[in-house]
Amino acid sequence: MEKPIKMTEIRRKHIVFYGSVQGVGFWYRARQAAGLVGCTGWVRNEWDGSVSMEIQGMESAIDQVILAIERGHYVHIENMDVKELDPLEEEQGFRTY
Repeated sequence: MEKPIKMTEIRRKHIVFYGSVQGVGFWYRARQAAGLVGCTGWVRNEWDGSVSMEIQGMESAIDQVILAIERGHYVHIENMDVKELDPLEEEQGFRTY
């Protein structure tokens, strides 16, 4: 039997991805991977060619989402800026903008 996840174990991160990240299936891969590992949040393209994402879940689940995105055929992440945020208890699902 799995033990319940405590909010203190949940992380929320704002991540900006740089590189070949727009028009390469980034959103689709992010949404699919987040759904598979139970992460919530959102992803959107930015005017400068980067992609911003806020993602919430267990640290290992967030890492799995990033690895799944990187496995995309045309995705090439050159750099990431990561900022820790406070988790949002009421958030559900993973959205794309």
